[in-house]
Amino acid sequence: RGVQALTSGYCGGAAEDAHYERVCSGRTGHAEALRIDFDPGQLSYGRILQVFFGVAHDPTQKDRQGNDIGPQYRSAIFPLNPAQERVARAYIAQLERSGLFTGPIVTAIEGPATFYPAEAYHQDYAHRHPDQPYICAVARPKAISLRRIFPQFLRTPSQE
Repeated sequence: RGVQALTSGYCGGAAEDAHYERVCSGRTGHAEALRIDFDPGQLSYGRILQVFFGVAHDPTQKDRQGNDIGPQYRSAIFPLNPAQERVARAYIAQLERSGLFTGPIVTAIEGPATFYPAEAYHQDYAHRHPDQPYICAVARPKAISLRRIFPQFLRTPSQE
């Protein structure tokens, strides 16, 4: 509820290198990223962070997410404005105090960065490739966890 669009892409590097094959080298400065366009009247930035830290990834892994290793897989937040940066810093501080994670949170809050949409074949990838091994092993379990942990954030079929 409140999410208007999701776009896969890259943040943190230069435009000429914002291509999947180059980003995979780990030498472009980009991080694989997801742009979330949302209605703040329906969904707060804090709630997005709650899902990001609660389901989407492991914030204690530096330069990796599961079996994917390299700086392009770093745990990072790219706030769009100072207010989002304040909320993100406060949220991370709260998580660190909570002791929820056994290791230190390494999620970086990186400065304003241009977002470069990924190639068309990366958009809606899970929907278009539901039987792809990565989707089955990684993405689908996260989607199931999202539905189980945060059902109140999801649209009902009548809202779609």
